[in-house]
Amino acid sequence: MSATILTAWHYKSAMGAAAGQIRLRDLQQHGSLRVLDAVTVTWVRGAETPHAGHLMRRSMAAASTVSVLSALVRALFLAPVAEPTAGAGFAAVAQRLHDIGIEASFLREFRSRLKPGTSSLVVLSSDADLDTLRRFVERGVCRSDVTLMAAWLPNVAPGMLAAVLGIDLEYPGKVARSG
Repeated sequence: MSATILTAWHYKSAMGAAAGQIRLRDLQQHGSLRVLDAVTVTWVRGAETPHAGHLMRRSMAAASTVSVLSALVRALFLAPVAEPTAGAGFAAVAQRLHDIGIEASFLREFRSRLKPGTSSLVVLSSDADLDTLRRFVERGVCRSDVTLMAAWLPNVAPGMLAAVLGIDLEYPGKVARSG
């Protein structure tokens, strides 16, 4: 049985995640992993918040869906850092994600690495070999320009993430807006 892994490929430039997309396609073509969901997160200097762009769009119908990872990015960057009320804020998001296997330390590091002028490629995948993944991610760039973070999750993680983030799973890798 394959494991699910959440990886964040952090780049020290706003365009770095674009290079990561090419490496991700290479990994898929070589059968090194199976992508369940992927988003780029770009924080352009001068913007108040980062922008998440979904990589798995294959149809016009998919364009109206929200992915599990884009919902996760929104929760991490749009949730207030302080908790004014019970159930709100970063601490509440972190607590709910802890039960899935995503530690608060992973989330804090993700938030701290992504700042104006940087980008990340966030990938939820299965059948991945972390050593192979690391070699592909770091290929052709200075090692100090990219950092790979990883969290191993249960195989039911996509559905669990969708439930925690309050979105309905439409089909594997995609979620529809709840409401």
